Amino acid sequence: MGIYDYSVTTPKGEEISLSEFRDKVIIIVNTATGCGFTPHYKDLESMYEKYHDKGLEIIDIPCNQFAGQTPGTDDEIHEFCTLKYNTQFPQMKKSDVNGENALPVYAYLKEKQPFRGFGKGVKAMAMDVMMKKTDKDYKSNPDIKWNFTKFVIDRNGNVVARFEPTDDMKKLEQLISELI
Repeated sequence: MGIYDYSVTTPKGEEISLSEFRDKVIIIVNTATGCGFTPHYKDLESMYEKYHDKGLEIIDIPCNQFAGQTPGTDDEIHEFCTLKYNTQFPQMKKSDVNGENALPVYAYLKEKQPFRGFGKGVKAMAMDVMMKKTDKDYKSNPDIKWNFTKFVIDRNGNVVARFEPTDDMKKLEQLISELI
């Protein structure tokens, strides 16, 4: 199976096949409204405005699996994002990204781009300390570790990169500009 064999669900319950995004560059991101990384919405929206007409799609999948940082309803989440960050990219139904109820597309994404670390810097060290408290072996599994983990899919449907929330958003944009 490939990325285009999966689908996501809108807050209204409509299934959207990822094949609708064929020949596009896609960012799939699990998001949260009450997280220290929530300002990533600003950078994501900026990229969307800059590259959407050139073929970028962003699929926002709110997730409440990380410290309960997305407690609202789908409507409340959407209202927050549009009012605070003026987001225009599609937002899906709040869903799990890990565990037995995880969206099937996330098993595929994690298989293609497993966890490789949080990088360097203060935020990376803080994430490492926090993760060790909940899962001493977190480095050896591909699970999503936190909110705002981003997967990049190229125009051919290849999952080419995984960006952890601690990664520099400028590096994400650099990759997007190269793929566009």
